[in-house]
This record gives sequence, C-alpha cells and structure tokens, in this order.
Amino acid sequence: MKRFVSWAIALVAAWLSFAGTAHAADVASGAKIFNANCAACHAGGRNVVMADKTLKKDALEKYGMNSIEAIVKQVTNGKGAMPAFKGKLTDEDIQDVASFVLSKSEAGW
Repeated sequence: MKRFVSWAIALVAAWLSFAGTAHAADVASGAKIFNANCAACHAGGRNVVMADKTLKKDALEKYGMNSIEAIVKQVTNGKGAMPAFKGKLTDEDIQDVASFVLSKSEAGW
C-alpha cells in the first residue's frame, strides 16, 4: 500500500508539473507576434512615438512596466498613443508577447 501511495503521489506531481508548463508563455511565439504587431513602433526595444518610454529594462522599471502583469495590461488595454490589442490578439498571444518583451529587456535588447 505504501508503494502504491508513493507511486500515486509521484504520478500526480508529474501531471501537475506538466499541466503547469502547458500554459506557460512561449517566448518564441511572442517574438513572432511582436514582429508582426509591435515592431513598427518598438523595433529593437525603442519607442518611435514617445522616445523616453522604451522597452529597455531601465525604462520599464521607471514606469512600473517591469512585470508580465503590467505588460499584459498595457498590451490588452492600450494607453495614450498605444492601441489596445484586446480582440486583435488572443490572451495567450498577449502573454507570449509580454514574456518576449520582458526577456528581451532583461537581455538588453
């Protein structure tokens, strides 16, 4: 019985681990979506509309945009000159873009 319980716990833990990663953001997909939808204004992490509000790490930190949640909110709802992408991109696409932007900012674009 002990052996069965140990095996069952291991199986559930493995399943939960897999299930958690199945919905993890896909940075490679985010790069494609970024290039198709965002690069016109944000190529190389820059911002052609508001030069000081780049996607570089220091600017994201300065403006409180240095988290997946903040970037998702901005991309989803838009703000100022930035259009909302809700309805244009899926929630998963927006998560992927946010992960891509954050990973690129951490790497220095």
